[in-house]
Amino acid sequence: MESKAMQLPTNRFLASIRGGQPQIGLWLSLSSAFATEAVAGSGFDWMLVDTEHSPNDLNSVMAQLQVLAAHPVTPIVRPDWNDAVVVKRLLDLGAPGLLFPMVQTTAEAEAAVAATRYPPHGIRGVSGCTRANAFGRMTDYFSRIGEETAVIVQVETHAAVERSLEIGRVAGVDGVFFGPADIAADIGLLGKPTDPAVWELIRPAAQRLIKAGIPVGTLVFDPAFAKSLLGEGFSFVACGGDAVLLARGADGLIARMRG
Repeated sequence: MESKAMQLPTNRFLASIRGGQPQIGLWLSLSSAFATEAVAGSGFDWMLVDTEHSPNDLNSVMAQLQVLAAHPVTPIVRPDWNDAVVVKRLLDLGAPGLLFPMVQTTAEAEAAVAATRYPPHGIRGVSGCTRANAFGRMTDYFSRIGEETAVIVQVETHAAVERSLEIGRVAGVDGVFFGPADIAADIGLLGKPTDPAVWELIRPAAQRLIKAGIPVGTLVFDPAFAKSLLGEGFSFVACGGDAVLLARGADGLIARMRG
């Protein structure tokens, strides 16, 4: 009996940021499918499965992708580096989008895009039977996956922020993500990602990108601040993280018990 033919689904996150619809996100660092399932139904538009600053591996990423597939939320995966081999494996797992850390130049942005594209447009290796293509059942996977994979590049230094517009204009880049924690460290404000000096650097660069029609995102742990950034034209903003919610919730609970 022949396999049932399927079509590649539209990337909701990409369609939304391209259409000007703000997207609210949550960071996932606990590396647990069970923990991810607990937050998956909360109503966030996108969730970031982090492999740069968490103990996630391919199996834990896959398990979380499987959990999130049952909910109307788009998973984005952050590889630990701009590595074509890692990218290939994450895409074969079915990651709808990737956030590339520490992109400093247009050449690095071009390399990120190339890692997500099949030849002749890139260098992604080809497998005909992966979770990403429903194990060979998606008849339009190869023709459409390039346009349906979100490629987000993260700028995390003063120099990268200054180059962010040219980085964002690289063909195939779908958005630019400002990393305030690393930007703060780079300008001598380690541990102070909300310092006004950090945002005096980020905001003008973000506005240049927004005026150029390039979606802009970031991560902040203050919901009011996150909401204000969406009001300023940011397209996708993460306003918290699973590990932070757990730690702060535990802190608050014990403080109330002992207070």
